[in-house]
Amino acid sequence: MFYVIGLGLADERDITVKGLETVRRCERVYLEAYTSILMVETERLEKFYERSVITADREMVETSSDEILKDADKVDVAFLVVGDPFGATTHTDLVLRARELGIPVEVIHNASIMNAAGCCGVQLYNFGQTVSIVFFHDNWRPDSFYERIRENRSIGLHTLCLLDIKVKEQSWENMARGRKIYEPPRYMTVNQCVDQLLEVEEKRGEKVYTEETLAVGIARVGSATQLVRAGTLAQLREVDFGAPLHSLVLLGSRLHYLEFDMLRQNAVDLKKLNEVIARDFPEK
Repeated sequence: MFYVIGLGLADERDITVKGLETVRRCERVYLEAYTSILMVETERLEKFYERSVITADREMVETSSDEILKDADKVDVAFLVVGDPFGATTHTDLVLRARELGIPVEVIHNASIMNAAGCCGVQLYNFGQTVSIVFFHDNWRPDSFYERIRENRSIGLHTLCLLDIKVKEQSWENMARGRKIYEPPRYMTVNQCVDQLLEVEEKRGEKVYTEETLAVGIARVGSATQLVRAGTLAQLREVDFGAPLHSLVLLGSRLHYLEFDMLRQNAVDLKKLNEVIARDFPEK
Protein backbone atom coordinates (compact mmCIF):
# COMPACT_ATOMS: atom_id res chain seq x y z
CA MET A 1 0.00 0.00 0.00
CA PHE A 2 1.10 3.55 -0.71
CA TYR A 3 -0.03 5.80 2.14
CA VAL A 4 -0.24 9.58 1.85
CA ILE A 5 -0.44 10.86 5.41
CA GLY A 6 -1.17 14.37 6.66
CA LEU A 7 0.97 15.50 9.59
CA GLY A 8 -1.05 18.50 10.72
CA LEU A 9 0.30 21.93 11.41
CA ALA A 10 3.06 22.22 13.97
CA ASP A 11 5.06 19.32 15.38
CA GLU A 12 5.48 15.54 15.55
CA ARG A 13 2.48 15.13 17.87
CA ASP A 14 -0.03 16.55 15.41
CA ILE A 15 -0.20 13.35 13.38
CA THR A 16 -3.44 11.43 13.89
CA VAL A 17 -3.49 8.15 15.80
CA LYS A 18 -4.41 6.37 12.56
CA GLY A 19 -1.53 8.06 10.76
CA LEU A 20 0.98 7.20 13.49
CA GLU A 21 -0.04 3.54 13.56
CA THR A 22 0.36 3.41 9.79
CA VAL A 23 3.78 5.08 9.74
CA ARG A 24 5.11 2.65 12.32
CA ARG A 25 4.36 -0.36 10.11
CA CYS A 26 5.74 1.10 6.88
CA GLU A 27 9.00 -0.14 5.39
CA ARG A 28 9.93 3.26 3.95
CA VAL A 29 8.81 6.70 5.12
CA TYR A 30 9.25 9.87 3.02
CA LEU A 31 8.72 13.44 4.22
CA GLU A 32 7.72 16.00 1.58
CA ALA A 33 9.83 19.02 2.44
CA TYR A 34 9.15 21.86 0.04
CA THR A 35 5.47 22.90 -0.05
CA SER A 36 5.43 23.50 3.72
CA ILE A 37 7.42 22.77 6.87
CA LEU A 38 6.84 21.53 10.38
CA MET A 39 8.25 23.57 13.25
CA VAL A 40 10.52 20.76 14.47
CA GLU A 41 13.56 18.93 13.15
CA THR A 42 13.26 15.63 11.28
CA GLU A 43 15.07 13.87 14.14
CA ARG A 44 12.12 14.54 16.41
CA LEU A 45 9.80 12.91 13.89
CA GLU A 46 12.03 9.86 13.67
CA LYS A 47 12.16 9.48 17.43
CA PHE A 48 8.39 9.82 17.85
CA TYR A 49 7.44 7.74 14.80
CA GLU A 50 10.10 5.09 15.52
CA ARG A 51 11.05 5.08 11.85
CA SER A 52 13.81 6.58 9.71
CA VAL A 53 12.48 9.43 7.59
CA ILE A 54 13.75 10.15 4.07
CA THR A 55 13.50 13.81 3.08
CA ALA A 56 11.80 14.18 -0.31
CA ASP A 57 12.62 17.53 -1.91
CA ARG A 58 10.92 19.01 -4.97
CA GLU A 59 13.36 17.35 -7.36
CA MET A 60 12.71 13.88 -5.92
CA VAL A 61 8.92 14.23 -5.87
CA GLU A 62 8.58 15.76 -9.33
CA THR A 63 11.24 13.82 -11.24
CA SER A 64 11.97 10.67 -9.23
CA SER A 65 8.52 9.49 -8.19
CA ASP A 66 9.43 5.96 -9.32
CA GLU A 67 11.96 5.81 -6.49
CA ILE A 68 9.28 6.76 -3.96
CA LEU A 69 6.75 4.29 -5.37
CA LYS A 70 9.21 1.42 -5.83
CA ASP A 71 7.74 -1.87 -4.55
CA ALA A 72 4.79 -0.08 -2.93
CA ASP A 73 2.59 -2.82 -4.41
CA LYS A 74 4.51 -5.32 -2.26
CA VAL A 75 5.41 -3.36 0.91
CA ASP A 76 3.90 -0.43 2.80
CA VAL A 77 5.37 2.97 1.91
CA ALA A 78 4.39 6.25 3.59
CA PHE A 79 4.58 9.73 2.08
CA LEU A 80 4.22 12.36 4.80
CA VAL A 81 2.77 15.78 4.02
CA VAL A 82 2.66 18.78 6.33
CA GLY A 83 -0.98 19.78 6.78
CA ASP A 84 -3.38 17.74 4.66
CA PRO A 85 -2.30 15.46 1.78
CA PHE A 86 -4.29 17.37 -0.81
CA GLY A 87 -3.10 20.82 0.17
CA ALA A 88 -0.83 20.87 -2.91
CA THR A 89 -1.42 19.64 -6.47
CA THR A 90 1.91 17.77 -6.44
CA HIS A 91 0.43 15.20 -4.09
CA THR A 92 -2.57 14.60 -6.33
CA ASP A 93 -0.15 13.88 -9.16
CA LEU A 94 1.73 11.35 -7.02
CA VAL A 95 -1.52 9.55 -6.14
CA LEU A 96 -2.46 9.37 -9.83
CA ARG A 97 0.95 7.95 -10.74
CA ALA A 98 0.64 5.28 -8.05
CA ARG A 99 -2.80 4.23 -9.29
CA GLU A 100 -1.59 4.09 -12.89
CA LEU A 101 1.04 1.60 -11.70
CA GLY A 102 -1.63 -0.51 -10.03
CA ILE A 103 -0.45 0.41 -6.54
CA PRO A 104 -3.25 0.63 -3.94
CA VAL A 105 -3.40 4.04 -2.28
CA GLU A 106 -4.81 5.16 1.06
CA VAL A 107 -4.99 8.80 2.16
CA ILE A 108 -5.06 9.76 5.84
CA HIS A 109 -6.22 13.34 6.31
CA ASN A 110 -5.28 15.96 8.89
CA ALA A 111 -5.69 19.65 9.70
CA SER A 112 -4.18 22.22 7.35
CA ILE A 113 -3.95 25.98 7.10
CA MET A 114 -6.96 25.81 4.78
CA ASN A 115 -9.26 25.09 7.72
CA ALA A 116 -7.12 26.26 10.64
CA ALA A 117 -7.21 29.77 9.12
CA GLY A 118 -10.50 30.10 10.98
CA CYS A 119 -8.36 31.00 14.02
CA CYS A 120 -8.18 34.50 12.55
CA GLY A 121 -11.71 35.04 13.86
CA VAL A 122 -13.87 34.91 10.74
CA GLN A 123 -16.03 32.04 9.58
CA LEU A 124 -14.67 29.60 7.02
CA TYR A 125 -17.77 29.42 4.85
CA ASN A 126 -17.26 33.06 3.85
CA PHE A 127 -13.80 32.46 2.39
CA GLY A 128 -13.44 32.67 -1.37
CA GLN A 129 -10.57 31.60 -3.60
CA THR A 130 -7.24 31.01 -1.88
CA VAL A 131 -4.25 32.74 -3.46
CA SER A 132 -0.50 32.16 -3.30
CA ILE A 133 1.83 35.13 -2.96
CA VAL A 134 5.30 34.34 -4.30
CA PHE A 135 8.52 36.25 -3.74
CA PHE A 136 9.05 39.04 -6.25
CA HIS A 137 12.32 39.20 -8.18
CA ASP A 138 13.81 42.07 -10.15
CA ASN A 139 12.59 40.64 -13.45
CA TRP A 140 9.58 38.65 -12.24
CA ARG A 141 6.76 40.25 -10.27
CA PRO A 142 3.65 38.11 -10.89
CA ASP A 143 0.31 39.65 -9.93
CA SER A 144 -2.27 37.10 -11.12
CA PHE A 145 -3.54 36.87 -7.53
CA TYR A 146 -5.01 40.37 -7.92
CA GLU A 147 -7.95 39.22 -10.05
CA ARG A 148 -8.85 36.48 -7.58
CA ILE A 149 -8.80 38.88 -4.65
CA ARG A 150 -10.97 41.29 -6.65
CA GLU A 151 -13.48 38.53 -7.41
CA ASN A 152 -13.62 37.51 -3.75
CA ARG A 153 -14.07 41.04 -2.47
CA SER A 154 -16.67 41.87 -5.12
CA ILE A 155 -19.03 39.36 -3.46
CA GLY A 156 -17.95 40.05 0.10
CA LEU A 157 -15.71 37.01 0.61
CA HIS A 158 -12.45 36.76 2.56
CA THR A 159 -9.19 35.78 0.87
CA LEU A 160 -6.62 33.45 2.42
CA CYS A 161 -3.15 34.36 1.16
CA LEU A 162 -0.60 31.55 1.39
CA LEU A 163 2.92 32.96 1.55
CA ASP A 164 5.88 31.66 -0.40
CA ILE A 165 8.60 29.45 1.00
CA LYS A 166 11.88 28.68 -0.72
CA VAL A 167 13.58 25.47 0.38
CA LYS A 168 16.53 23.99 -1.52
CA GLU A 169 16.15 26.51 -4.33
CA GLN A 170 18.88 27.43 -6.82
CA SER A 171 19.79 30.91 -8.02
CA TRP A 172 19.15 31.61 -11.71
CA GLU A 173 22.92 31.66 -12.31
CA ASN A 174 23.60 28.32 -10.60
CA MET A 175 20.63 26.75 -12.36
CA ALA A 176 21.85 27.99 -15.75
CA ARG A 177 25.36 26.68 -15.08
CA GLY A 178 24.10 23.34 -13.79
CA ARG A 179 25.67 23.84 -10.38
CA LYS A 180 24.03 21.98 -7.51
CA ILE A 181 24.39 24.92 -5.15
CA TYR A 182 21.31 25.85 -3.16
CA GLU A 183 20.20 29.10 -1.60
CA PRO A 184 19.47 29.36 2.15
CA PRO A 185 15.80 28.70 3.01
CA ARG A 186 13.51 31.73 2.88
CA TYR A 187 10.00 32.13 4.26
CA MET A 188 7.81 35.08 3.29
CA THR A 189 6.58 37.18 6.19
CA VAL A 190 3.24 38.95 6.52
CA ASN A 191 5.19 42.22 6.22
CA GLN A 192 6.75 41.22 2.89
CA CYS A 193 3.37 40.01 1.65
CA VAL A 194 1.75 43.35 2.48
CA ASP A 195 4.57 45.21 0.71
CA GLN A 196 4.00 43.17 -2.43
CA LEU A 197 0.21 43.46 -2.28
CA LEU A 198 0.41 47.23 -2.00
CA GLU A 199 2.98 47.45 -4.78
CA VAL A 200 0.60 45.61 -7.11
CA GLU A 201 -2.34 47.78 -6.03
CA GLU A 202 -0.32 50.90 -6.76
CA LYS A 203 0.49 49.54 -10.22
CA ARG A 204 -3.04 48.34 -11.01
CA GLY A 205 -4.84 51.25 -9.37
CA GLU A 206 -8.25 49.54 -9.13
CA LYS A 207 -8.60 49.96 -5.36
CA VAL A 208 -9.34 46.28 -4.80
CA TYR A 209 -7.66 46.89 -1.44
CA THR A 210 -5.70 49.76 0.12
CA GLU A 211 -3.48 50.41 3.13
CA GLU A 212 -6.72 50.86 5.10
CA THR A 213 -8.16 47.45 4.18
CA LEU A 214 -8.87 45.29 7.20
CA ALA A 215 -6.85 42.06 7.36
CA VAL A 216 -5.52 39.48 9.80
CA GLY A 217 -1.96 38.19 9.96
CA ILE A 218 -1.46 34.72 11.43
CA ALA A 219 1.78 32.94 12.29
CA ARG A 220 2.77 29.44 13.45
CA VAL A 221 -0.84 28.28 13.50
CA GLY A 222 -1.42 25.28 15.74
CA SER A 223 1.71 25.79 17.81
CA ALA A 224 2.21 27.08 21.35
CA THR A 225 3.53 30.35 19.87
CA GLN A 226 0.62 30.94 17.49
CA LEU A 227 0.13 34.65 16.82
CA VAL A 228 -2.98 36.37 15.41
CA ARG A 229 -3.14 40.13 14.79
CA ALA A 230 -6.00 42.08 13.18
CA GLY A 231 -5.67 45.55 11.73
CA THR A 232 -5.25 47.49 8.52
CA LEU A 233 -2.66 46.42 6.00
CA ALA A 234 -0.62 49.47 6.97
CA GLN A 235 -0.66 48.36 10.61
CA LEU A 236 0.16 44.72 9.89
CA ARG A 237 3.11 45.89 7.82
CA GLU A 238 4.74 47.06 11.07
CA VAL A 239 4.00 44.01 13.28
CA ASP A 240 6.78 41.56 14.10
CA PHE A 241 5.14 38.17 13.50
CA GLY A 242 8.28 36.24 14.40
CA ALA A 243 9.36 32.88 13.02
CA PRO A 244 7.60 31.14 10.08
CA LEU A 245 5.17 30.08 8.81
CA HIS A 246 2.97 33.14 8.14
CA SER A 247 -0.35 33.62 6.32
CA LEU A 248 -2.58 36.62 5.67
CA VAL A 249 -6.37 36.90 5.47
CA LEU A 250 -7.88 39.86 3.60
CA LEU A 251 -11.34 40.46 4.97
CA GLY A 252 -14.44 40.78 2.83
CA SER A 253 -17.72 42.41 3.84
CA ARG A 254 -19.58 39.28 5.04
CA LEU A 255 -18.97 39.59 8.75
CA HIS A 256 -21.19 38.74 11.72
CA TYR A 257 -21.02 40.82 14.90
CA LEU A 258 -19.44 37.87 16.72
CA GLU A 259 -16.64 37.91 14.16
CA PHE A 260 -15.98 41.57 14.93
CA ASP A 261 -15.72 40.62 18.60
CA MET A 262 -13.09 38.01 17.69
CA LEU A 263 -11.17 40.54 15.61
CA ARG A 264 -11.21 43.01 18.48
CA GLN A 265 -9.57 40.45 20.76
CA ASN A 266 -6.62 40.29 18.36
CA ALA A 267 -6.46 43.97 17.39
CA VAL A 268 -3.12 45.63 16.78
CA ASP A 269 -4.80 48.84 17.97
CA LEU A 270 -8.37 48.48 19.27
CA LYS A 271 -9.25 52.14 18.79
CA LYS A 272 -8.11 52.12 15.18
CA LEU A 273 -9.89 48.82 14.52
CA ASN A 274 -13.17 50.21 15.84
CA GLU A 275 -12.75 53.28 13.65
CA VAL A 276 -12.26 51.09 10.56
CA ILE A 277 -15.26 48.94 11.47
CA ALA A 278 -17.43 52.03 11.96
CA ARG A 279 -16.26 53.44 8.62
CA ASP A 280 -16.41 50.29 6.46
CA PHE A 281 -19.15 48.34 8.22
CA PRO A 282 -21.51 51.02 9.58
CA GLU A 283 -24.46 48.62 9.78
CA LYS A 284 -22.48 46.47 12.25
